[in-house]
Parts: sequence; structure tokens; C-alpha cells
Amino acid sequence: MEDMRAQQIEALEVLEDYNKRLIKSMKNIIPELEGDRKEDTDKFLDEIVKGINWEIGILNGTMTLLNESRERIHKEDINSSILKLSKALEGKKDSEIAASMKETLPVFENFGKAAEEVLEEVK
Repeated sequence: MEDMRAQQIEALEVLEDYNKRLIKSMKNIIPELEGDRKEDTDKFLDEIVKGINWEIGILNGTMTLLNESRERIHKEDINSSILKLSKALEGKKDSEIAASMKETLPVFENFGKAAEEVLEEVK
């Protein structure tokens, strides 16, 4: 059990820096999807989606630690937001992806904040 906790802490440490970069990338791509498309927008979006998927994996593996002392992460909110983003991505309509990305952004900001709080508590 202690080994699992150590792995969760390590995962949150790795996530902490990555999450900041992902949020910055999400904020940067929204204007591109709202009409200021660039040559590499599709590639950039693919990389962001990979990052989102990676963070969701970390989230799923660390949920017990994140919510150990109090509920910081509401799984239903995350699931709802990710489902909307997924549907927008499937539709391949830039404006819908941008709107969904805006809605999903606070979820990842909250995840990063929760990770920081937990890391402060365990140190």
C-alpha cells in the first residue's frame, strides 16, 4: 500500500510541471480553433489531445490520493467535460472544439491545483 502511495506521489510530481504546459497549450489553441488557424493547428491539437489523455490516466491512478483528506476532484464533472470534448473532436468542427476546450480548461486547472495541494500536504 505504501508503495502505491509513493507511486501516486511520484506521478503527481511529474504531472505538476506537465499540467502547466498543457494548460498553456490549451489556451493557445483556442484562438486558432476560433478562426486564427495556423499551418500546424491540427498537429498541435493532436499533441494536446495526447496530453489530455495522459493526464486523465494520471488522474485515474491518483484519485484516491487526491481526494484522501477532502474531495478535490469530482469525477462526474471530469467525465461530463471530457465526454463533451470527445464529441466535439469527433465532429471535427473547430468552433465546437474551441468551445468545449474552454469548458474543459478549468477541469485541468483544478487538477493541477489539487495536485499541488496534495504534494504540499505529503511533504
